[in-house]
Amino acid sequence: MPGSLDAEAARAFCRTVASAHYENFTVATLLVPQRLRQHLANIYAFARWADDLADEASSPGTAALALADWRRGLDACFAGRPNHPVYVALAETVGATGLSREPFADLIDAFEQDQEKTRYATRAELLDYCRRSADPVGRIVLALEDGRDLELIRMSDAICTGLQLVNFWQDITRDRLAGRIYLPADDMARHGVDEAMLASDEAGPEVKALLRDEVAWARACFDVGDRLPAIAPPALRPAIAMFLGGGRAVADAIERARFDTLARRPTVGRLTKLSLAGRGLITALATRLGGQR
Repeated sequence: MPGSLDAEAARAFCRTVASAHYENFTVATLLVPQRLRQHLANIYAFARWADDLADEASSPGTAALALADWRRGLDACFAGRPNHPVYVALAETVGATGLSREPFADLIDAFEQDQEKTRYATRAELLDYCRRSADPVGRIVLALEDGRDLELIRMSDAICTGLQLVNFWQDITRDRLAGRIYLPADDMARHGVDEAMLASDEAGPEVKALLRDEVAWARACFDVGDRLPAIAPPALRPAIAMFLGGGRAVADAIERARFDTLARRPTVGRLTKLSLAGRGLITALATRLGGQR
């Protein structure tokens, strides 16, 4: 674990973690004003570090201990006693923006749940997981610009849940090999799908029909949040539009694969990514030239 608690070193550490682990981070930060970029790096580094504590542990028990320690670090951060470079930087963000502890704690809850729960009986159960694994990210980002209106939060939650869902449907094989199945058991039963079918090299008609319904569910979430890029705090609109467009592009990729994500993981093409990023950059530039900062 990095030992330096120097503020500037902590900020640099978070920027390194963010840029090294997430290919879209650099693009996303270009879509927001300079004053928000370090905050986004600090937030992402928090989540990335917790994710690594969970995924790189030798056992679920070891992961649980590491995440419990990370939670104590969160408590110390919000008590004004940060004890890790990520928390040193995050404490500055909290002080500057008034972020609350709850969404960060919710993210840790979700990482802890992944160590214990590997199956979901219903969509309601999975939505409860998304409420802690995905929705807090949007809430944190909105709060950077004082976006605490309940309607904004409702739309942000829907987009974040949709993004989580399409990632699940994109990564069924990877998750299964890690011991987790996020497809709701009652949806699987309704389509006549059992877990053995998910181990196939290609999806049969039952699995394809199931995935068609699950992708439609994710698209419905995106539709709920459709207006958010137009009414969110102006500084955040281009980045929100890019992530919403990216989620829909993943759904499109799954549909183009005829809902067979077992044979090959559907991905968004480079040209699509460049187009989304380009539109976002143009919107961001227009916003800044228009005087919204």
